[in-house]
Amino acid sequence: MGHLLGQEEESLSHITLAAVEAALQAGTLLRQGFGTHFSIQSKEGVHNLVTEYDHRSEKLIIDFLRKETPHAHFLAEESGLSKGNEEGVTWIIDPLDGTVNFAHKIPMFAVSIAAEKNGEVISAVVYHPLVHELFVAEKGRGSFLNGQKLTVSKVSTLPESILATGFPYNLIENPMQCIDHFVDILRLGIPIRRLGAAALDLAYTAAGRMEGFFEVSLAPWDCAAGKLLVEEAGGKVTSWDNLPFDIRSYRPILASNGFIHEACSSILSLSRTEP
Repeated sequence: MGHLLGQEEESLSHITLAAVEAALQAGTLLRQGFGTHFSIQSKEGVHNLVTEYDHRSEKLIIDFLRKETPHAHFLAEESGLSKGNEEGVTWIIDPLDGTVNFAHKIPMFAVSIAAEKNGEVISAVVYHPLVHELFVAEKGRGSFLNGQKLTVSKVSTLPESILATGFPYNLIENPMQCIDHFVDILRLGIPIRRLGAAALDLAYTAAGRMEGFFEVSLAPWDCAAGKLLVEEAGGKVTSWDNLPFDIRSYRPILASNGFIHEACSSILSLSRTEP
C-alpha cells in the first residue's frame, strides 16, 4: 500500500485506509481476470453487462470492509443495500466500473469505493488497477494520486477545454435530450472523451487531465467517490442546471474545474422543443 500512498498514508483515517486496502485487493483480482475467459450476463438495457468478476470483486470488498467496520451499511451495484447499525458508515461500492470495457478486453476500468456518514461522503477511493493509479480523497483534506496532491485544471475557457461524457443504457430514448446536448457541445469544436467508466472520468477531472465531465444519469456507486475527488481537488459538481447534486438522485451531473462550469451549465440546461 505504501508505495501508492507515500507519506500521505500516515495521516489517513482508518476508514480511508480500509477503503484503499479493499480497492487494492479487488484491483489485483480484476487485473488477474482481465483478458481471461469468464461468464458474462446482460442486465436491463442495451450493453448493460455484468461479469463474474463484478460479483467476485464486490464480495471481496464487502467481506473485507465488514471485518474492518462491522457496524457499516453497504450500498453496492450488484447486491444493493444491506444495513448495519445506526452509528455505522455507509459504504458505496462499484466493484468494477467499466464492465463493458472489461468484458471486451478494453483496459479502462476501475474500482470505486466511498464512505458516507450523516449524509456526507467523507472518504473516496478510485483505483485503476492496470496502471496502478490510486486516487484518494478525504473530506476537508484534499485529493491525491499515488500520494501526490491533486488540483483541477486552470483552463478558464470552454474552447480550450477537453470534456468527458458517458451515455445511459436507454440512450435510444434520448433522456433529457442528452444526444442533442452532446451535439451542441461538439458543434463548438470541443473535444469530448468517452472512457466508459464514470469513476475515472471524475478522477481525471480531479487530476486536471480534463476540464469537465457530464452525464445524464448516474447511480450513487458511479459518482459518490468521484464527486468528492473533484471537490477536494478544487473543482465543482452540480446538476446540469447548476443546482446542488445529490448522489442518490440518478439525475444529470456536471463536474468541472469550476472555471468553465457556468459555460457548460448554460449549454446543458438549454430547454428544447420536442419535434
